Parts: sequence; C-alpha cells; structure tokens
Amino acid sequence: MSSPWIKALRSVALDVPDLSLAEDFYTRVWHLEVVARTDDALFFRGTGADHHLLSAHQAERIAIRNVTLRARHPGVLERVSQAVVEAGGRILQPVDQIHEPGGGQGLTFCDPSGRVLRVVYGDRCHTDTQEVADRPMRLAHVVLNSRNVEQSQRFFESALKFKLADRTRIMAFMNCDNDHHSIALGDADNDALNHIAFLMPDIDSVMRGGGRMRDANHPIEWGPGRHGPGNNAFNYFIGPFGEVIEYTAEVEQIDETYRPGTPEDWVWPPGRVDQWGISQPPSAALKEAQKSVFFINIPNGQA
Repeated sequence: MSSPWIKALRSVALDVPDLSLAEDFYTRVWHLEVVARTDDALFFRGTGADHHLLSAHQAERIAIRNVTLRARHPGVLERVSQAVVEAGGRILQPVDQIHEPGGGQGLTFCDPSGRVLRVVYGDRCHTDTQEVADRPMRLAHVVLNSRNVEQSQRFFESALKFKLADRTRIMAFMNCDNDHHSIALGDADNDALNHIAFLMPDIDSVMRGGGRMRDANHPIEWGPGRHGPGNNAFNYFIGPFGEVIEYTAEVEQIDETYRPGTPEDWVWPPGRVDQWGISQPPSAALKEAQKSVFFINIPNGQA
C-alpha cells in the first residue's frame, strides 16, 4: 500500500527564536544529536539512516518551514512538479540542488492551503544506524490541521500518490510506505501544525521518555496510550517553543491487503480516548498548542 513516488517522510524544518535553547532541549532532553550546523541553523539526526530528521532555523518566532519527503527515484521530482500544479498547488523552488546539510536534489512547493512541502532525492544518509534505548530513530509521522480535509487528501493523493489508510471522524491518515501513515490530516478551523511524531525503538523508551520530559518540566499532555488507526503507543508533549511533539512506538505495518476503515470503524466506548482505556483526554494546553504553529509564507523562488 505504498506510493509509487514517495519513499518516506524524512524531516521537518522549524523556525525557532532561540537556537541555544533548541540545541539544549533536542539533544539533552529529547535525545537527538546535532549532525550539522550553519550560522543560523541546527540539523538533528536520530539513530536511523536519515541525515537529519529535524532542523531548527533562527527566526523571530516559532513556525514550520517545510515538511520534507524522500522520492523513490530521481524522475519523481519532475513528475511531482507537474502534478502539484495540476492539483492546485504552487511551485516555490523548481528542481535544483539543495544547498543545506544533507544535500541532494529537491523540489519545494505549497499545497492549496499554503503548507510548504519538499521532495528530495539523493540526499546523504548515515551508515552507522542502530536502535538505541531512549533515542528516536526517525520520524514516524506529521499531523497537519486542515480547514478542508477532503481537499487536502485529494492533493496528497494526486500530487504525491499517497493513499488513504483510514478515515476517522476527525482525521484522514495518509500512507506512502509500510508505516500505517506518514502524514495525517486533522479536521480543524486552521491549517497549523498539529504535531510531529518521533519513532522510538520500543514502548519502554516511550515511557521513559515521559519521565525524562517530566523531569525537564515538560509534563505528559496526553498519554500514555495506544491509538486506534496505526496501533501505535504514544506520549504527547509541548516543546520549548510551543510545538507539539510525540514519542511513539510499534507503528502498524501495512501492505496492499489493508482495507481502509471508516469513521464508523473507529468509535471508542464512552469515556475512552485510546485502545487501552487508561489515558486521560488531551490537556487544554495541548489542544491550544496544536493550533499555534503555522507554516511560513515563502515567495516564489525563495524557498
């Protein structure tokens, strides 16, 4: 059940007002590693092959710069470029070399709602991959709020060849590889970043991460629990700049035999918000944070 064009979700780029704070939090507390730095940006890796899975760029305020996907082969970039325009999107930077750590060729564009997306091919990857307890391996998924989920779903299907994995009452889960979802689109009155999920090697790492975050004065805002669609265990937090971040593990792996569920298939008994039935609902602070980080507006040719 994979996209013929997109191999995986690679990374997310954020604007942040304090690079020193970003480095301290995302290394010491969140357990990533700085793999590269420039005069105005930091690039963080996990223990997996991706050159980086998060970058932080100096700016006046928190914002999301882009979500980066990896293409399956070099010809995808031109195909996506054409498909983006046909699907109502806008090209911000045509296919060209990427002049940032990780390199490769890339295409940057925005969807009809103004979300900035990038597809890359030939970027550098690490060979010293391993699973390490309590350290994120890679990104699991990114959830984006949407004023018009049906329009957003059609764009991901048409421009990037994603497929719908499941539809609940409030969310469309979009698939591009064996992970149940790499992008999810949430029904909302805004087009903000909902959250970024980091894949941990096991549930113990998700749980110990909750304790480590609490010790650093970042309480669990939702969790621990196990989701329905995706079947993944979770703990949610608010990062140092108001961004919502998740530790997750055991994401369901699917193939062409998987049949998408409907909202009627994903209904919890009264008082439950996860499979286990032990998690409290998301905190009020989390709900506010999930609609506070927006994409930056990049003029043509300046991505």
